[in-house]
Amino acid sequence: METGKISETVKGSNVPTKICILGGGFGGLYTALYLQSFRGFKQKNCQITLIDIQDHIAFTPLLYEVITDELKTWEIAPSFDKLLKNKDIQFCQDEAKDIDFQAREVKLLEGGSLPYDYLVIAVGVTNGKMPNGAENVLTFRTLADIQRLEQKLQSLENSSQEKIRVSIVGGGPSGVELAGKIADRLGKRGEIRLIERGKEILKTFTPATRKNAQRALDKRNVLISLQTGVNAIEADKVTILQAGETAVIPTDLILWTAGVQMREWVKNLDCSHNSRGQLICEPTLQLVDYPEVFALGDIAEISYPNNKQLPATAQVAYQQASQAAKNLWKSLNNKRPRPFHYLHLGEMITLGMNTAAISSFGISLSGSLAAFFRLGVYIQRLPTLSHKIQVIRHRLKVWWKNLFGKSASHKKLK
Repeated sequence: METGKISETVKGSNVPTKICILGGGFGGLYTALYLQSFRGFKQKNCQITLIDIQDHIAFTPLLYEVITDELKTWEIAPSFDKLLKNKDIQFCQDEAKDIDFQAREVKLLEGGSLPYDYLVIAVGVTNGKMPNGAENVLTFRTLADIQRLEQKLQSLENSSQEKIRVSIVGGGPSGVELAGKIADRLGKRGEIRLIERGKEILKTFTPATRKNAQRALDKRNVLISLQTGVNAIEADKVTILQAGETAVIPTDLILWTAGVQMREWVKNLDCSHNSRGQLICEPTLQLVDYPEVFALGDIAEISYPNNKQLPATAQVAYQQASQAAKNLWKSLNNKRPRPFHYLHLGEMITLGMNTAAISSFGISLSGSLAAFFRLGVYIQRLPTLSHKIQVIRHRLKVWWKNLFGKSASHKKLK
């Protein structure tokens, strides 16, 4: 089969072209929004269906701000009904369990099957395998995870114990960002430990960002255990292995951010996979076996020269969504899809309340200024213009109240 060429579907002129998008995260939702916004799309007689098990998107880069009440849940997790209002996109709350590529059908967990002419797979990955005894461990990937964490933190804060001991497994960006936020929330009452099996935290980040993160965590008295593995987990303790010796760490809360894995049904799909279970795609984001199917985000391996690997970040999925929409539009207009080229714009990470680190095109920022720019960039990337405006208005009201409310209180005290 010729690369990039999509086989035609025989149908009547009044039958819509069915475009099915699996996953409502950065890859899936943004592909749908970009595609339906193209001039002339309404005249194409297309039907876009977005499928996700949740009824909302979780804007993952800003999940951490909910822990410290810097942002509200509605700001970072708007519902699909709200986002897709007045959009030419149908939403189906369900979950895929298999795909019949030959019949061009998605098998759904609850709703039977859904036929498609074009398919976008952007379902993301799940949490990595945890050791035995991890039933009491909390993860941090979804809105439900945040709610469970909030309940646990409130319970500990309302208890009579003097210290609240928190163990976070994984020294990547998620673990580091959680450590900073929880340390700021608990203050002097918190004892935060970050456990990383590698030689350094944030190993894929620039030295400047690692240095800023180390400084921020040290300032918050976060204990970092490097080259440390987790052997076992119990309700109130973690057994770690460091330098060939085991140690038991008492803990009140365990958070797991280490590693991810492919969804089982994705690994079992009847198409080409790599050794990690990722779907192998052409540079155009189309599956090498089925050019009418696009795969985005962590589940896709793009065939780049010199075995170049893309980072598993929201930034990549965001850019891929734009290219996937363009390539779908080209396919609908009988034009050849174009290769995806990733442009690394830099890295941003929150390091606590009102502090962050940014590294972009050789320029590094840290502290409150970096936090301001980081929030501004992510608000700009929120889905739909109406939601962005609503969040900006709310943020301005909060900023105004904090600025002038404090000034008024200060004058009154004088």
